[in-house]
Amino acid sequence: MAQPQNPSTIGAMPSAAGVEQVNPIPPASEVPIADILPVNPRLFSENRWEEYFDRLRAEDPVHFNETELAGRFWSLTRYEDIKQVDSDWETFSSANGITLGFPVGTELPEGALNISTFIAMDPPIHDVQRKTVTGSVAPRNLVNLEPLIRSRTQSILDSLPENEPFDWVDTVSIELTTMMLATLFDFPFEDRRKLTRWSDITFAIPQPGGIIESMEQRREELLECLAYFNRLKDERTQNPGDDLVSMLAHGAETRDMPPLEYLGNLLLLIVGGNDTTRNTMSGSVYALNKFPDQLQKLKQNPALIPNMVAEVIRWQTPLAYMRRTAKKDCTIGDKSILAGDQLLMWYASGNRDTSVFSAPEQLDIERSNARQHLSFGFGIHRCMGNRLAELQLRILWEEILVRFEEIEVLAEPSRTLSSFVKGYTHLPVRVVRK
Repeated sequence: MAQPQNPSTIGAMPSAAGVEQVNPIPPASEVPIADILPVNPRLFSENRWEEYFDRLRAEDPVHFNETELAGRFWSLTRYEDIKQVDSDWETFSSANGITLGFPVGTELPEGALNISTFIAMDPPIHDVQRKTVTGSVAPRNLVNLEPLIRSRTQSILDSLPENEPFDWVDTVSIELTTMMLATLFDFPFEDRRKLTRWSDITFAIPQPGGIIESMEQRREELLECLAYFNRLKDERTQNPGDDLVSMLAHGAETRDMPPLEYLGNLLLLIVGGNDTTRNTMSGSVYALNKFPDQLQKLKQNPALIPNMVAEVIRWQTPLAYMRRTAKKDCTIGDKSILAGDQLLMWYASGNRDTSVFSAPEQLDIERSNARQHLSFGFGIHRCMGNRLAELQLRILWEEILVRFEEIEVLAEPSRTLSSFVKGYTHLPVRVVRK
């Protein structure tokens, strides 16, 4: 099979020095198909990603790129191809599936930390490390957590200013998810915003004036994270509790992890519990403003909240993709995949596949198959905190509906400069109480 030429790129890939200045992103229809580079973060920060993935699904659903930074990789954009790869760990390995801070490239830039996590491992190591911490989000524990989540949600919503602009991302989404993380880790509550910071820098692209300005800054701050959690681990080794740090400190398969593996699993839990839920919380407010008829349905029938939550998670898709590596030569669609090739499973694109979801760009809170979304993944790597995320979102909207006549989005949100974390950095709103 003849491979397409290396892309001239629709926008520069991020480098260790930052993001190159590039021309405005052209319409997808004007770009040669071989030149489409799905991992361009500007597609997502400028909210132009949908038209590009629509075209890939229609014309080249198993799409090849090769870049100096990322090497050879294939983008899977159709639902069934993504589900097939995600469910087959024996053919498609998760080892090296994410290098924290570098979700695509295989060669680490100078100054990067080579961090591993159980999400980037295959069985049996993956299974035993994951099992160590799953008790924190087991159904029994969620029942115990629900009153605390509701109390905090009520307090935050009651404190919001009326008829005054504020940032929903920082005031509500970040605060609620960070408090939840602090509880799960039994983390000093006064320092909980450190968890937000460590989550933000994990996948941030270094650039002047950005979240981080250099690879070295990321390294230094993540080592500070490691030092902080090492102190907590020492404390919990002597005085264990029911928190995630204690579970890692006493788990037979995790207590003797090398430092960077310990850090990697901590960051995985932080990002998984922070970025995903907080961006869906913000996305739910944005989406229900964008589709006011759906908000009216929800007000008239609050029993739709659980299905609305699943639909918002589909519509938002807070993590745009995950990566696998082919263990052997194989075929996907009509493309020949070589052993060692990377495959990006574009959950965001699969959740827009019209062969599975009708009018997928629309928010439909009565969608009958909303729970078939790809956002939590499939198989052994399915998001272990999915029920906790759904619980937090359900409670948030139960409490919103009894308090507010309106949550008005005042301007388009600012979005994360990332092709991996699909989220919001700022969402200006005002609320009107009942």
